[in-house]
Amino acid sequence: MEFKEKQAIYLQIADYVCDHILSEKWPAGEKIISIRELAVRLEVNPNTVMRTYDYLQQQGIIFNKRGIGYFAGEDAPATIREWRKQQFFDTELPAFVRTIRMLDISFEEVTKYYEQFNIKQL
Repeated sequence: MEFKEKQAIYLQIADYVCDHILSEKWPAGEKIISIRELAVRLEVNPNTVMRTYDYLQQQGIIFNKRGIGYFAGEDAPATIREWRKQQFFDTELPAFVRTIRMLDISFEEVTKYYEQFNIKQL
C-alpha cells in the first residue's frame, strides 16, 4: 500500500480495512486480520494499526473479542456506507457543486453523464 501525505496513515489504513469489509474479503461478523499481521502486510508500525483499530471500534465498524481478535461488526457494511456517504456530502460534493456552477453545467447534463456512466459500468 502506498500512503499519501495529505491524510494520516491510520486513516488510510482505516479506509483499507473498510474497503476489505465492503468487498466482503473480510465479511461482516467474521474475524479480521490481526494487528500484527496487518502491520507486517502494510509495512507499518503495529501501534499505527492499533490506532486504526481503536478508531474503527469507536465508529462501530469493528469490535474486539478479548483473547480472540477483532471482528467486523454485523452492521459494518451499512455503517461504512453511511459514514462514507456523509464524508462525500461534507467534503467532495461542495467542491463538485462549485465546479459545475462555475462551468455553468446544468443538472440535466450531469444526470445525462451519470446515466451514461452507470450504463458503461454494467
